[in-house]
Parts: sequence; C-alpha cells; structure tokens
Amino acid sequence: MKTSDFLSVRKKYLKYLKKQEILGQPFQDKYGQLKNYYIPICNLIYKNYLTKNKVIIIGLSGSQGSGKSTITEILKIILKTKYNLNTVSFSIDDFYKTLAERKKLSKKSNKLFFTRGVPATHDTKLLLKTFKNLQKKSFKKFLIPKFDKSKDDRMTRSKWKIVKRKPDVVIFEGWCVGAKHQKKHELKKPINFLEKEFDPKLIWRKKVNNQLKNIYSTIFKKIDKLIFLKVPSFQSVYRWRLLQERKLQLTSKSKKTMSSSQVKRFIMFYERITKQMMKDLPKRAQAVLYLDKKHKFFKIRFN
Repeated sequence: MKTSDFLSVRKKYLKYLKKQEILGQPFQDKYGQLKNYYIPICNLIYKNYLTKNKVIIIGLSGSQGSGKSTITEILKIILKTKYNLNTVSFSIDDFYKTLAERKKLSKKSNKLFFTRGVPATHDTKLLLKTFKNLQKKSFKKFLIPKFDKSKDDRMTRSKWKIVKRKPDVVIFEGWCVGAKHQKKHELKKPINFLEKEFDPKLIWRKKVNNQLKNIYSTIFKKIDKLIFLKVPSFQSVYRWRLLQERKLQLTSKSKKTMSSSQVKRFIMFYERITKQMMKDLPKRAQAVLYLDKKHKFFKIRFN
C-alpha cells in the first residue's frame, strides 16, 4: 500500500473509532489491528472482486456482541478509500419478521418463535429479493428494511435504507450467517433451560434446523467469501451482549432495553447454533479472525 493511501485510510479509520468510543469502551492496539487484520481482510475481498465479473457477496459471521457492525463499517472505509469500491452493507437482523408476524408464528408452532433471532424468524422472501435486486445487471434503486431492536419491530418503510447505485461489494453480516443444520440425533438433548422447559417435543428445534437445512442454505450459498469472528467462549457472548444493550440504552430514543437476567435468557435462543458455529466455521470460513477476552484480534487464519 502506498504511504499516502495508508495515511488516508488511517485518518478515516481513527475518526470512525473515536466516534464509537464515545458510546463504548476504548479500542485496543488501533494501528496493529488495522495493519495486521483489517487491511489483509480487505486485500482478500479486493482480490476476489478482481476475479469476478459481478457484484461479490461477503458474509461476515460472528456471535452476538462480537462487533460485526463496527467491523463492517471499518471494512467499508478501507474498501472505499484504498480501492474505490462502492460497498453496500446490511444485517440479517434487519430482516426479522415483524412483531405481528412472529406473534402469529408463535401461536401456530411454538411460543419460542415470538422471540426474534433463530432461523424461521426472518423474512427470507424479502432477503432473497434483496440479493436479487443487488445483483441485477440493469440496476434500479430499491429499499432495504431496517429493524428497531429497542421496539422489537421493523421500522416503517420511510426509514428503510435506500440503495441508489449498483455496488461492487456487498457485506452481509449476521450472527447465524453461514450456519449449517445439525443431525437429527444432535437435537434430542436440550442445551439449556429454555429448550428443556419450553421445547420438550422438539418442535422449535426441528423447525429451526429444517430452516437452516433448506431456505437458509440457499441464501448462504450466495456468499462468495465468508469471514468468521471466533469468540473466546459462549460466556463472552453474554458479557459482550450486555455491553451492546448498554450502548443501545444510550442511542435509543425509547430506552426500552434488557436487564442482565433478560439478556442471559435471550442468548439461550442463540446458544445451540452459536456453539455449533464455533466448532465448524473455523474450518469452513475463508477467513477466521480470532478475538481475545478484551475484544481484540490476536490471530487471523485464511483457509
């Protein structure tokens, strides 16, 4: 990288981090993280872009609280500043079904589906339509939905993201992006209190698993390169999700956020898939970024 390019990237990168630090904890080893992790990941994305004659889809996967949104913004800064690539990003979280839709699903199937998170609680038709719109040769501007976690519902269309021009790169981030289904016998033993108490007949687990096996598999096959953020343990997920809730408290107008006990229960919905991903995605993802307990990268591996 040219010195001038690096200085320009560094300036914008530090400016972005400074804004984030107002709401959260200070970032560790800023220059080292940029040089040793973010730039190599962007080089991977750029090389992939050069080999394809189309919009490339980058999957960014990691458990709750792993920093996917922040990392996405940093990658966008580098891709724009260094490579002049137009990058569009969105989260699988923005495709959660509405509160009314999940209420209906919970009555029809199992009441656990009222809580957003697992496969079957996303609007997969809208998600597939979004990918189709992004990859059209004759591109037309369109809208991407936005979800308000403080209200636990989808925002009105007037607040959706407008995509005005065709992207070069799409970053599709989410906690379960790239996840695979389990074998039937693996579903039998409850992994936590939630499964034991509210899913004794395995209705919830089986439906979630079948969704991963079918429609979600179709969606994840659209990904050209998958980047996985490997957290130290599931206990870290709880701590970091709690920090995320505190940040939401500062930025949200409604101030309706979860307590520590509510967060503990909430992440039980994600536990089975998260633990499975921690086992198999380090082998399957094209790039694995390892996070330590202080939320800092300490290793990168390209598969």
